[in-house]
Amino acid sequence: MAKAAMVQREVKRAKLVEKYAAKRAALKEIANNQDLPMEERFKARLKLAKLPRNSAPTRLHNRCQVTGRPKAYYRKLKVSRIALRQLASDGMIPGMVKSSW
Repeated sequence: MAKAAMVQREVKRAKLVEKYAAKRAALKEIANNQDLPMEERFKARLKLAKLPRNSAPTRLHNRCQVTGRPKAYYRKLKVSRIALRQLASDGMIPGMVKSSW
């Protein structure tokens, strides 16, 4: 089980990303527009840099919904490999059975 603080940190980052998404997109649009003057584009870059660092979507990291584990994450099921194996063994995932031969 991951530390509760680490899971809460990811939740906080997700909220910040959602809060600043529109503002960040608008500033990026201005900054990348080649038709605008260089000074205006530079000002947009400065404003973009002043936004909270955790509001960038690249700072988000996928975590298991069951355990909070950050590694070996299956996107489709939103759980880690360990939680997936346990849920499959318990019969909680339809159609998935533990292999044996």
